[in-house]
Amino acid sequence: MKKYNIAVVGASGNVGREILNILNFRSFPIQELHSVASSKSEGQKIIYGNDKETVIKDLEKFDFKNVDIVFSSAGSEVSKKFIPKAVKSG
Repeated sequence: MKKYNIAVVGASGNVGREILNILNFRSFPIQELHSVASSKSEGQKIIYGNDKETVIKDLEKFDFKNVDIVFSSAGSEVSKKFIPKAVKSG
């Protein structure tokens, strides 16, 4: 089964955390997970599922180059700025 490099933009918010929980619950085939949010959340640890942990990366610095799928729960202004950057990265 193919596995994917996933980025969850807005991972520190309620919807972003729920995306992480759903990915875990559905056993989504993840090779590498990138939890991304604003710089104020950088370094925060998020627990999802029953026992999985991820660390928030700064959206301003994040390189989408090796990401296959982006789930975005950031607000419209943030999405307008960064989703085109993700698309441009392939």
